[in-house]
Formats: sequence, structure tokens, C-alpha cells
Amino acid sequence: MIVAAHQPHYLPWLGYLDKLAKADVFVVMDDLQYEAQNFQNRQRVKLDRGPAWLTVPLLGGAQADRIVDKRIDNAGRGGRHHWQHRARRTLEVHYGAAPHFARYAPDLEDVYVRRWDWLVDLDLTMLDLARRWFGITVPIVRASSLDLGGAKTDRIRSMCEAVGARTYLSGRGGSHGYLDVDALARAGIATVWQEFRHPTYAQRYPGAGFASHLGFVDLLLNCGPDGGAIAFGSHQTLNRSLP
Repeated sequence: MIVAAHQPHYLPWLGYLDKLAKADVFVVMDDLQYEAQNFQNRQRVKLDRGPAWLTVPLLGGAQADRIVDKRIDNAGRGGRHHWQHRARRTLEVHYGAAPHFARYAPDLEDVYVRRWDWLVDLDLTMLDLARRWFGITVPIVRASSLDLGGAKTDRIRSMCEAVGARTYLSGRGGSHGYLDVDALARAGIATVWQEFRHPTYAQRYPGAGFASHLGFVDLLLNCGPDGGAIAFGSHQTLNRSLP
């Protein structure tokens, strides 16, 4: 069994979903420390002038707050500058003429009219939308339900043991610097490195050039049901480093 893991993201990008699609089980690391200026409460979409951020405002808290502890700041609810209204209007204005906007608009509308108090609930709902729209059936487990121990490599080992996985699929981000592959191998856990090549596809505002690493909605609103084949085609492989 292959397990992959990542912190919850708001409107995750295609590389995040590629890792999810290549696993047998995916652990959402909702119990890690919240990182400001990361992707847990923001993501980019493409406007006429280029990529711009959609951000979910959060209430203040302690520096050591976990992601699962973060609450959304809804102080502007009902006003024209409320974060949900801004996000919905941004998508309508800049993607309303996209070929497949009408297909996905009702589900997006539902997200942006419901009240959200906890960031993790919003992020997991967005992830569920992405899984459904791309046809990804890999089950999701929240790390907060696993009572994981240790940090860094020890935490990864604990996670693999908790879900019964013998292979860990790792991204090329921060874990590449700290992950002790040999230690995992001694515990009987193989390491697999994700290889993801970002696709190019027809986008709105072609005069602004192609923008990569956007929220997954950019691909789906532009390309519809073909988005899965475009993003997760058979050319992508796993680079295995077995014990």
C-alpha cells in the first residue's frame, strides 16, 4: 500500500492532486502547525492581468496553533467586501466565459454561500470537490485521528505504520531535505519520489501568457472533464527508491 500526505490546502494545485491520485490512501496533515503565507488559506487564480490570490482571512491566534485550530474571520459577513463574496465574484467575472464554468458553478456557489467557521472544514470540502470532479477515489484520513508520534522522519514512519502502508510517496518539497530514507527502509518502508510535470492547456486571457501552479479550478473551468487526462496523464511516473 502506498501512502501520501500533505497539509490541507485551499483550492489545491495540480501537483497536490497528482500526489493524491497516485496513492492508495492520503493523509491530510491537519494537526501540523499552521504556516502563514502558505497555501492553507490562499491560492492563485488567473485574472486578466495575470495570477492573483484568493485568500481566506483568519482570526488571530497563537504562533503554535495547529491547522485544525484555525478559525475563519467572518467579521465582514454580508458586506460587499466579505471574503466569500470577493472570491465568488472573482470567479464569475474572470471565469464566467470559460467553456465549462456552467458545469461547476452550482457546486462553487454552494461553497461560497455557506458559512465556514473552521479553515480545515473549508479546505476538506474543496478537496472533496476536486476528488469528485477529477474522479479520484483515493480515501482520505485526517492525521488528527491517528495520534501520530515523533517529528519529521519519525512522524512519517508512525503514519505509515498507523495506516498499514509499506511505501511512502514523498513530494520534492520540504520533506526532500529532512527525510531519512535509510531510516524508513530499516523500518521496512520504501520511499517513492513524486515526479510531476505541470501540463499546459488553453486558459482564459491567452494574451497574458500561460500561468502554472494555480488552483485546480483553473484547469477544470477551462477544460472540463478532460482535465483529469490533461493533469494526470500516463507520462507521469514514480521514481522508486526501494530498501
